[in-house]
Amino acid sequence: MSYDFNKVVDRHGSNCIKTDLALVRGKPADVLSLWVADMDFPTAPVILEALHEKVEHGIFGYSCLDNSFFEALKNWMQTEHNFTPERHDLVTTPGVVFGIACAIKAFTKEGDSVIIQSPVYYPFKNMIELNNRTLVASSLYEKDGKYFIDFEDFEKKIIDNNVKLFILCSPHNPVGRVWTKNELQKLSEICLRNNVIVFADEIHNDFIFEPNEHTVFSTLSNEAAENSVVSMSVSKTFNLAGLQFSTNFIKNPVLRKKFHDEKDKTGYDEPSVMGLTAARAAYLNGKEWLEALKKHLKDNLDYLRSFLQDKLPKVRLIEPEGTYLIWLDFSAFGYSDAELDDIIVNKAKLWLDRGTMFGPEGANFQRINIATPRPVLQDALERLEKVFKE
Repeated sequence: MSYDFNKVVDRHGSNCIKTDLALVRGKPADVLSLWVADMDFPTAPVILEALHEKVEHGIFGYSCLDNSFFEALKNWMQTEHNFTPERHDLVTTPGVVFGIACAIKAFTKEGDSVIIQSPVYYPFKNMIELNNRTLVASSLYEKDGKYFIDFEDFEKKIIDNNVKLFILCSPHNPVGRVWTKNELQKLSEICLRNNVIVFADEIHNDFIFEPNEHTVFSTLSNEAAENSVVSMSVSKTFNLAGLQFSTNFIKNPVLRKKFHDEKDKTGYDEPSVMGLTAARAAYLNGKEWLEALKKHLKDNLDYLRSFLQDKLPKVRLIEPEGTYLIWLDFSAFGYSDAELDDIIVNKAKLWLDRGTMFGPEGANFQRINIATPRPVLQDALERLEKVFKE
């Protein structure tokens, strides 16, 4: 089949936070939104067919996982990620951030320290602080347009703060790194050496630019598998975030019970029947659509890179190894963060994610979502070109 990822779909009035919360969030009514990490494409036709079939059935009662779903999931993980999950290791949650909150409450107590690698996806910080834990940040460092882990600082922060839990972003949002197996192995060894449990958020694992390869954290070693929760979802891959369904793999039965107990305390039990239906269809038949999507994303990235080189050379692209979220450095213009936000929001009429949302290391950066039709991306970049030339 052929898929048209350049067709513009108007999302206004569809209860879409990307578009319908502009005025609520203090943005101009006519702002163009490329901030939150969902895509501006309808999901795969095979998924829509499965959902329509469920709608025609007409009963949306309590749901349960069955063997057909798990076999589809297992085959996807084996084929795409060289990972063979066991069914008894699986715990579903309505989202990865929900899973992070469960892990924080399951594996730490109030006041305990939880470490992240900033700049990083801001709900990590929110979940730690809202659950009355102590936030510890080990900053990534940038060299020649690529971010790296400061392993010495990471371990020192763990020891100095008696850290109990590490929330890993892999692939990393927003800096676009796909951590190598060696880097992940070093992180695992540090955490094992210091009795730190790892929660690996691998939600972007299906968006990897060649020649990079994603490594599932629990495949590093038996010890890594026993010391971790690995969380994944079809929500990013197939644009299904609103269907509230994610999967967590926990090999260690003690950790799994603690995690499950915290999940039970929330009152959440059966998975969303529509989320389950969509996930099964995605894992069974979504590969062709995903491959076409990834080509579109690569083309959009190529277009973005060329546009910046030709028309906005002072905006520095941090070349992504994965994800469809692009980290842009505006520091060459010399503006403060407040001035930069004002220019982008009120003059260019663009809603991006300002860099400081991800930590102080994000000063003078903006994150832009390129999972959108080309005409939308072109419009956004031309708006930037116009205001920065002025």
